[in-house]
Amino acid sequence: MSQPPVGTRVLIVEDDTIIAMTAEDMLDECGCKTAAIAVSVAEALARAADTDFDIALLDLNLKDENSLPVAQHLRDAGKRFIFATGYDGLPADSGFADAPVISKPYRIEQLATVIAQTLSD
Repeated sequence: MSQPPVGTRVLIVEDDTIIAMTAEDMLDECGCKTAAIAVSVAEALARAADTDFDIALLDLNLKDENSLPVAQHLRDAGKRFIFATGYDGLPADSGFADAPVISKPYRIEQLATVIAQTLSD
């Protein structure tokens, strides 16, 4: 299992409280720190502007919206991110075919590896 650098700060964008808390625990176990948690696109964009973080973990579907605008903002700002989805990947027309994706439910080993790989690219 690849490990992200200790102290890696992660912005979690997730609308399900239990999944967000589980991700936070997993991040803590692999030496990362949760920089902030956002539950909507508007909140994620606000946290992206006012929070220091190294990488974002973006739930693709946030209630009645998706996190693609957040991903675009992060890409434009030169920030790294990973999509998390319970579906079969990203929509074909998302514009993010090259973005890293982790499938839900994910395990700590998978999360640590995808963060480490994304940060090293």
